[in-house]
Amino acid sequence: MELSISWPAVVAAIAVGMAIAWVWYSDWGLAGGVWRKLTGVTKEDSARGGKGPFVVLVASIVVTALALAAASSIASGFFGTDSFWVALAVGLVAWLGFSLSTLAQHNGFEQKPGQLTVINSAYQLVLFLGMAVPIGLLE
Repeated sequence: MELSISWPAVVAAIAVGMAIAWVWYSDWGLAGGVWRKLTGVTKEDSARGGKGPFVVLVASIVVTALALAAASSIASGFFGTDSFWVALAVGLVAWLGFSLSTLAQHNGFEQKPGQLTVINSAYQLVLFLGMAVPIGLLE
């Protein structure tokens, strides 16, 4: 079995991931205002944070794109197909097995609001599946 990563797919997945993060968490986005209220992170707090959180976001999106591309390549080799659906299945399994389960544990023990867990885990589901789309299409 050979690991084959499509670099254009990785670049496209990174762009998609950044767009999803922006649409989800920006102040005008799908969950930005509610997220701010639930976390207590104000616009001023974000401004004081500077570029640090953005650097972390970009780095994590790049790692996620690479991991999804590698896992999709391995799964495609295992199943003997470069199917778009294999990439989506990899995204779903990665979200369920790593992202949702870890986030639920942390938020439960940290006693964070259930609504925050839903917002963040739904974002991660959309993120993983959204990034899997170009990977599946461009493999």
